[in-house]
Amino acid sequence: MDFIKPVIDVVSCLWGPTTLCKHYVVNLRENVDSLKEATNELKSVKNDVKTKVDEAEQQLLKCKDNVQWWLQKVEDTAREVNEMEEAFLQMRRCFGSCRPNFWSGYKLGKRVAKKLEDVSELKSKGESFSEVAYKPLPDAIEEMPSTSAVGRDLVLEKVLNWIGEGKGGVIGIYGMGGVGKTTLLKKINNELLGRTHEFHVIIWVVVSKELNMEKIQKDIGKRLGLSWPENEINESRARDIHKVLREKKFMLLLDDIWEWLDLEMVGIPHPSSQSMSKVVFTTRFEDICGRMAANEKIRVECLPEQEAMNLFEQNVGEEAMISHRDIPSLAMKVAKECKGLPLALITIGRAMACKKTPQEWEHAISVLSTSKPPSEIEGMDDEMLLRLKFSYDNLGGDMIKSCFLYCALFPEDYSIRKEQLIDYWIGEGFLDGWDDDLDEARNKGHDIIGRLKAVCLLENGSDEKTEVKLHDVIRDLALWIASECGKKKNRFLVRAGIGLSHAPEVEMWKEAERISVMNNYVKEITETPQCPNLFTLMLQMNSHFENVHTEFFQFMPVLKVLDLSHSSIKELPAGIGNLAELRYLNLSCTCIESLPEEIGNLTKLKHLDLESTDCLQRIPRGAISRLSELIVMNVNQSYSKWEEGSGGCNMTELVGLKRLTHLQICIETLEALERLLSSNQLRNATRFLQLKGCEGLTTSTQLLYSFSSMKSLKVLSIQSCDMLNGVTIGADGARDDDYLVYCLESLKLDRLPVLNYIHVGRGCFRSFRSIYIWNCFELKKIHYLLQLENLETIEIVDCPVLEDVISTTADDEVGEKRLMQLKAIKLWNLPELSNICSYALHFPSLGVLKVMHCPMLKKLPLHVDQHSLRLIRGEKDWWDALVWESDYIKSYFLPFFKEW
Repeated sequence: MDFIKPVIDVVSCLWGPTTLCKHYVVNLRENVDSLKEATNELKSVKNDVKTKVDEAEQQLLKCKDNVQWWLQKVEDTAREVNEMEEAFLQMRRCFGSCRPNFWSGYKLGKRVAKKLEDVSELKSKGESFSEVAYKPLPDAIEEMPSTSAVGRDLVLEKVLNWIGEGKGGVIGIYGMGGVGKTTLLKKINNELLGRTHEFHVIIWVVVSKELNMEKIQKDIGKRLGLSWPENEINESRARDIHKVLREKKFMLLLDDIWEWLDLEMVGIPHPSSQSMSKVVFTTRFEDICGRMAANEKIRVECLPEQEAMNLFEQNVGEEAMISHRDIPSLAMKVAKECKGLPLALITIGRAMACKKTPQEWEHAISVLSTSKPPSEIEGMDDEMLLRLKFSYDNLGGDMIKSCFLYCALFPEDYSIRKEQLIDYWIGEGFLDGWDDDLDEARNKGHDIIGRLKAVCLLENGSDEKTEVKLHDVIRDLALWIASECGKKKNRFLVRAGIGLSHAPEVEMWKEAERISVMNNYVKEITETPQCPNLFTLMLQMNSHFENVHTEFFQFMPVLKVLDLSHSSIKELPAGIGNLAELRYLNLSCTCIESLPEEIGNLTKLKHLDLESTDCLQRIPRGAISRLSELIVMNVNQSYSKWEEGSGGCNMTELVGLKRLTHLQICIETLEALERLLSSNQLRNATRFLQLKGCEGLTTSTQLLYSFSSMKSLKVLSIQSCDMLNGVTIGADGARDDDYLVYCLESLKLDRLPVLNYIHVGRGCFRSFRSIYIWNCFELKKIHYLLQLENLETIEIVDCPVLEDVISTTADDEVGEKRLMQLKAIKLWNLPELSNICSYALHFPSLGVLKVMHCPMLKKLPLHVDQHSLRLIRGEKDWWDALVWESDYIKSYFLPFFKEW
């Protein structure tokens, strides 16, 4: 640099031969270049670290603080280096046009040299990171869903005062079943939400009747951030729990203890005065409080008369209470018969909600006041069972009563899928439908579920929309009723979800009408039971269950429902052909490799479920065609060799099933697909169609009008079709009435490497609810998505060239065709995505928006009146880079944002 020598001469005159000064100025350009190169290397290291962090966060791990600090420091350093480069360029320009500032050159040179050292140090630190994330601990407390604890203020206050005392200990809350102990414990838990500073962690565990040490330890471990391999022994888990809790002030809430629980064996440190930790448990038995060494024990009594009446009226409802002037006084008499038991008040109150004449209420009083006590059941007095049984007696018919009792076959505290429960009911013959309209029978099943929920005999499961469950007291009631009030103990032989490694002795099976050994660890049944009256056998969810004795099904002449799903069974014995009355057979999610020819003997079989039997390679020729009564067949993600000449079951056999109306099927060849589409019966029966492979399929227009005639198709899934370059849904110009009964609900596209367009036709798909697109590497646009006016879910993952999610044109009626029902959008790994929609649209129902690795997406289609929004999830860098119309709008949506 020619301008440097005069600088050195001047500096030397002013300061003397200062070597360091010369170094900063003489080497300025070289140091700037070195700094630039070093910064680029640092950025490469930063990118590697960031990739590790992103992968860890996808596994729900949390970035370490020092790594987060380092990433921010690299960002700050890169910005400072840019400023230094700009200053250096400005200095060079200044030497050409004005008098140079030599002091500024010296200061810049010194800063550059120092920053070069900083960059080198940051790079070295980034390369040294062996772990970038950790598994975060759960929140100190989790809120529990709970109803109001009517009449429990004094008990609640007493427990909370004890908790607030500065000493540790154990308190037992006891009382009869249904008295509200669980509700009270949930209320205690939730009252502590504002007092989390008092405890490091508050742990809720449901113990239940059948003591399962492994489940208890795993529930505690989950709250502590611990996990163990499947074969870990109880003692090892106990050591890990004890090691964590001995350093913490904890609160352990144990619900529904039926027998002594050794806290030491669980791994719980004794809650002494020194630790100030506490254990609170509920039980039905006073002696358990003594055996658990409770420092305090509190009995939960039934409600006093007025509070009981208040709770009863709440559940009867105002409409019934005012429907006649005599009903309030009659209601008081009914409430008195409940003797203050909250569960009875709620259950019978709901049952009376539709009773609006004095005569109906008089009848209820008569029934409740004259019932004779039943034989004793542990934990429940006879008189109360009879009063709870009133709701069952009031159901109004044998059919709905049978449906209710059937729910007791599932484990305690188990969420039952509604659809599965209804299919069992239909298989047993409780619901009409096989011979007429299966869909109507299923609708009737949903109506029954609603009626059982309305009278509190069923309640919501984990998923309110799709699941139900029985309260444990109501389950006891159902099992008691099913045993004919204790007279026939094994009529319902239920050992579900209690950790069994062996099935009950076959001697116990003789009088059984329904048996459930589901959700256990049974490996095999080597004996041949004789079950002359058995209608239902549930062996599902025994994951280690592999072997069925060759003569196991020899003596089950009236069996109608058999569920072996979610087990490790590889083959069925030929004796399954002896089940002449079988209506429902579930083999889904098993390891079965082939079906025996004798399965064709099940001539009354109406429901065959083979979903996700990935190993199934052979269905013998001629076996399925003999199932002339078959109505439901599910072979999704299962057998797919439907071609003529394959040696096994082919499409022609399915065509011969004249009663088949519900088909879920996977097809791998165009030959089989064309055979299916050429059959009016199969087209109308297909509810779920998966196209997988289908070599030669290049565009869905080949099949457009055939798909349009599949009036029952709900889900269309297209996977791994390497030659498919376009998908057209519906036809432009079609009359609306052509699609009135068309019921497609979901489209799933996965691993279509050359797919470059998706076209949605007009005036169709009124039932369309969701679209899922994964791994479509050439897809740039999705045309006319606005036509799907009832669309609720959009999920797009790994489409590297996609530019818009909702592409619009001048022809679109944007003002009218807004996606008013859209509730959820998930966008993942879309590096070229710049817009969710090319027009400014308003999505009034949008509740969840999830974005990951979409760096070009700078704007969101959100408005401040987005009242349904619950969550925006994405990376922090992405959120910070978003462009908003104003700071107010950004601040409005900030509370909804949650970082990945």
